[in-house]
Amino acid sequence: MAHTVNMNGLTDEQVTESRRRHGSNALDAEGNRVFWQVLKEIMLEPMFLLLVAACVIYFAVGDYKEGVIMLVSVCIVAGISLIQEYRSKNAMEALKKISAAKTKATRDGKLVLVATEDIVVNDLLLLEEGAIIPADGTIILANDFSVNESILTGESFAIGKSVTHNNNVYRGALAVSGSATVLVTAVGLKTMLGKIGLSMQEINVTKTPLQQQIRAFVRYMVWIGAVAFLIVIGFNYYRSHDVVRSFLQGLTLAMSILPEEIPVAFSTFMALGAFRLLKNNVIVKQPQYVETLGSATTICCDKTGTLTQNKMSVAWFYDAVSRSVTDAAKKDSLPHELLEYAMWSSETQPFDPMEKAIHALYETTTVVDKRNNYEQVHEYPIGGNPPMMTHIFSNKTGETIIAAKGAPEAILKQSALSVAALKHIEEQVIHFAAEGYRVLGVGKGIPAEKKWPAVQQDFQFEFLGLVAFQDPPKEHIAETLQSFQQAGISVKMITGDYAETAMAIARQVNLAYDEVLTGQEVLHMDATTLQQKVQQVNVFARMFPEAKLKVINALRDNGAVVAMTGDGVNDGPALKAAHIGIAMGKRGSEVAKNAASLILTDDDLSHMTDAVALGRKIYDNLKKAIQYIVSIHIPIILVVTLPLLLAWKFTDIFSPVHVIFLELIMGPTCSIVYENEPMEPGTMLRMPRRDTVNFLSFRQLLLSVVQGLMITAGCLGAGYYFIKEGGTEDTVRSVIFITLLCSNIFLTLSNRSFRYPVWKTIGYRNYMIPVVIVITVLFMTALMYVPFVNQLFRVEVLTISQWFTCIAAAICGTLWIDVVKIFRKK
Repeated sequence: MAHTVNMNGLTDEQVTESRRRHGSNALDAEGNRVFWQVLKEIMLEPMFLLLVAACVIYFAVGDYKEGVIMLVSVCIVAGISLIQEYRSKNAMEALKKISAAKTKATRDGKLVLVATEDIVVNDLLLLEEGAIIPADGTIILANDFSVNESILTGESFAIGKSVTHNNNVYRGALAVSGSATVLVTAVGLKTMLGKIGLSMQEINVTKTPLQQQIRAFVRYMVWIGAVAFLIVIGFNYYRSHDVVRSFLQGLTLAMSILPEEIPVAFSTFMALGAFRLLKNNVIVKQPQYVETLGSATTICCDKTGTLTQNKMSVAWFYDAVSRSVTDAAKKDSLPHELLEYAMWSSETQPFDPMEKAIHALYETTTVVDKRNNYEQVHEYPIGGNPPMMTHIFSNKTGETIIAAKGAPEAILKQSALSVAALKHIEEQVIHFAAEGYRVLGVGKGIPAEKKWPAVQQDFQFEFLGLVAFQDPPKEHIAETLQSFQQAGISVKMITGDYAETAMAIARQVNLAYDEVLTGQEVLHMDATTLQQKVQQVNVFARMFPEAKLKVINALRDNGAVVAMTGDGVNDGPALKAAHIGIAMGKRGSEVAKNAASLILTDDDLSHMTDAVALGRKIYDNLKKAIQYIVSIHIPIILVVTLPLLLAWKFTDIFSPVHVIFLELIMGPTCSIVYENEPMEPGTMLRMPRRDTVNFLSFRQLLLSVVQGLMITAGCLGAGYYFIKEGGTEDTVRSVIFITLLCSNIFLTLSNRSFRYPVWKTIGYRNYMIPVVIVITVLFMTALMYVPFVNQLFRVEVLTISQWFTCIAAAICGTLWIDVVKIFRKK
């Protein structure tokens, strides 16, 4: 089949034509319908329905002026919600595209990375170990290729594939070993995965505790609003026998109770937070992970590439034949057979840094390069515990080379060595490891007379020696780990290397440790003992997937919020088990990226300190926003109800027009102003919050309620004073409305911090604060001095003394909390 395929791949014109004829590789049949989805959600919101109801009533009774105003209000509220929600959803759509899997494809004779959804029929794909197959296709070249098709069949084992046998591959399957070149035959909904209705993009996201608490709070307030609506209608009708007025007052109260800003604020904070993280080279795959970041208590780091530079260079050789150690820099005296077999046991097209270093050193030191004279005829992929890999090559004359490399103990186990020789080699391994080197053993296989064994562990090897690799720590990694520890986040190293290597790197990066646990020790430890150990131990060595998973679960059982870094195929289970799975963008496998919550695009762990800081800032600011919402809703609710229940002279203080314009000010305040608030001093020096703690504690909720009651006292106190002074209904309404608007400004400023007083937080940089204040002041000016606005809100121009009364009442009702902050700090 290979001769019928153009190995240069498709041209740009052919890609466009193929997409037109066969469709895209997206599994979503409906395509991008973000706008209509957001619009539908907004039209079903309770506040929108209440506004429409008020608008209908005004038009029905012939009050066209108020009806038009309500209609405009409906459009404004819907527009603001649409912009905020659309902005949030578009941010997440953009993040989804950025984090989408990419596949190597040959196009115009060049090997390029192509996003999964951009793959078309007749594309040529290069699939390697660890890749998730992005489309259905036929194998045209294969090298010991096997896949796991459990997503389709439910059977979790590897299936061998070749050009002549079982040569079809299917979207969603995992490449377990080897490599293959595949011609795409079906994309999108025409793939096997698409036909059975599965989507790799469909993720059933579990609601976080914060989401559940917010949802429950909003649902609770909706029920309260419904009950209050009926009570006010009944009470008002009983007193006035005016159905229309009763319904309008009921709608006014219901609108004042509904905290529709809270879910909008939550989605805005999370989506924009995720987009801000993207600027710091952190891709967040789901917005709820932004919230979780701030509560991380433990971060488990891989050593290679996370703590170290992953820039492998060969440092030393140990030749088992001569029992000599050679500096790799002395290229004239290298043990060439050891180097050559290390090269043969590496991939022919290396992508691992160690294998690249081996090939590079071989190329610069060998007299005769044998690589073009031999062809790989069989491969045993990396496997076993401890791991190893074996390659078999043959040339035209029938000479065979069997080369293996891996953990030294794996190769030694299959070598016939004396006890003394074994002891000497093990001492050398420990010596290299203690210096921080990564150590591999190399073996030379003995050709079999018949067929190759089923598993590489059945080979007999001649132990050739050791190769020690140098991988220095990253330049600023010690400072990064220190910043985690200052933030109350414990750091644990989990590596597959020797304990001695792990301890050497731990010393170099200033990671404190008292003891080291190995994978075997972890696996044989009972759950209770392990839970105690993981609290004390910071370095885990010779770890394998099952042991990593057991450590993560033990940390979780202790109540820790765990972040875990990983890049390999086998890291998937541990990344899934962690609260925050962190994959490496450059060197991470597609399996790791799919399992992870976050992707570090440049593999730099220091960005996680920024991510944790942003997570904490977002959580704090969201809490401020919701406390603001609770506080400002209380006076609106009580201004509508108390005059009615207390039988004041004037009971119709606020109409739906007043409430909706207050909502127009409050919505942007909570979701835009507080989202832009900077991180407060000391945020990264405090201990992480526990994920079991309620978002708003009883004390915090009580404080917000008290703030709301104090604002209510200021507003109604000022209004009642002018009733007693013989003021008209319009005067009383004007005083209460202006006092509430001034209170809103002072509350916004005061709630910027619950630790520092307003005269300190006024210096925080937030360009939205002056914008909201200026808009509010302009609105109050129009309210007083523009006749149309004046008549619409049924207010009158206040005197200077009345203005001072309103401002004084607003200050007393809000800024008392800043006095409390000072005494609390003392």
